[in-house]
Amino acid sequence: MRVNFRSRTVLVLAFSVLASGLAILAINTAPRSSSAASPQASETPHSSLPTQSYADVVDRVAPAVVTIHAERRVHAAQMPDFMNDPMFRQFFGGGGRATPRNSPAQKEEALGSGVIVTSDGHIITNHHVVDGAEQISVDLSDRRHFDAKLIGSDSPSDLAVLKIEATNLPVLHLGDSDKVRVGDICLAVGNPLGIGQTVTMGIISAKGRQTDLGDGSSFEDFLQTDAAINQGNSGGALVNTRGELIGINSQILSPSGGNIGIGFAIPSNMARSVMDQLVKNGKVSRGRLGVEIQEITPDLAKSMNLKDSRGVLVSGVESGLAADRAGVRVGDVVTAINGTPVEDSNSLRNRIAATPPGTDVTLSVLRDGHEEQLHAKLTQLDTTAAAASSEGGSGGGEAAGGQLGVSVEPVTASIASRLKLKHTEGVVITDVTANSPAAEAGLQADDVILEVNHQAVKSATDIRASMKLSGTRPTLLLIVRDGVNHFLTIESK
Repeated sequence: MRVNFRSRTVLVLAFSVLASGLAILAINTAPRSSSAASPQASETPHSSLPTQSYADVVDRVAPAVVTIHAERRVHAAQMPDFMNDPMFRQFFGGGGRATPRNSPAQKEEALGSGVIVTSDGHIITNHHVVDGAEQISVDLSDRRHFDAKLIGSDSPSDLAVLKIEATNLPVLHLGDSDKVRVGDICLAVGNPLGIGQTVTMGIISAKGRQTDLGDGSSFEDFLQTDAAINQGNSGGALVNTRGELIGINSQILSPSGGNIGIGFAIPSNMARSVMDQLVKNGKVSRGRLGVEIQEITPDLAKSMNLKDSRGVLVSGVESGLAADRAGVRVGDVVTAINGTPVEDSNSLRNRIAATPPGTDVTLSVLRDGHEEQLHAKLTQLDTTAAAASSEGGSGGGEAAGGQLGVSVEPVTASIASRLKLKHTEGVVITDVTANSPAAEAGLQADDVILEVNHQAVKSATDIRASMKLSGTRPTLLLIVRDGVNHFLTIESK
């Protein structure tokens, strides 16, 4: 089960059944809305007549939604040989025997849903439904059964494409998810808990959501809905009242694993792009700009003399890549791509990733209070790149002053090696005074301070001198933590 522990739980929507039939293991789940949308809701925002039934829409949609069975083999946990020793069992108990070391793998079946998108048998579903599967089969609503071939699977988007050998199949046409509006009525179709095809209704609750599920390599731009979806709905259809596919159901948010009416669907425009590339190439290529970015908080905006918090802040530029060649600098604020405003860091990341490598893009950036237009040619994103890590440890250092509350020392070659840094710039924090401005701002030992108020620092003296530039504004720091650059602000006392 893939779970996000931030006082809440995010779950994907498939579930597995052990071949023995003795247990059902909820691997990936999804929610059931606590309250369905009123059947009196209007079919379109401009309609004044109540809609009494969506049966015509369901008649068009339901035949194109299928059930997917994905079989994989898993090995049971093996216990040491001494677990079978009668003497051990006499003292420590246990009614059964330990699992033999060479016991055969058990068969596990994941149950999910899918959507037929071409009449000759291409089906979209979730990556997590078929991940690791040795055998995949598909049940149609007319009770026909087919073996399926995996055309391609893309973990970062949680999408996969299957193919069955059939013709003249019913299909769902992909709608334009960019035109979906919060408040639009939607229907979710899938096979929850294996009970059979089920249709539920709700509204689009939000757009552009991210759940931060996974290792940070995922691309998330979810449609949020309260349409009731449950275990087994993974890969199923989210449709509008015109019967167009606007999303592929993928995850839920729940503190308990049960339904609370917060579900997430991958938008159809992302699904279309991924599907086209998987069918054509068997893999997905994504553009790369080569920057580290972060949201602009009110404190950051105040510290940088920005009029507002729009755009995203560049906290790092990778040497030799597209942004570096285009002249992007640390501290730039990216406000638009090709003239389209950038709302947040997630939207920038998704839009760059959705642009093919080799494409020229125009970046609008704010620098020193002035807007500039920079032109970058995107490179290829390597989604397998591992994130940098650091090891703990601290030593003595020079106090940077009572105003900040840290002790620092220059970054040496040995420190750079220990922290896995690519350079020996800046100063490393060796100690943070309790209840100091630095502690309140979240600074930690082994953080590396690169800049203070846009001034490069190499000593505690540099930090104290640069802090004087703050005036009445918060002090702006550029730090490196776990190999990633971050801007943060500190209120001096």
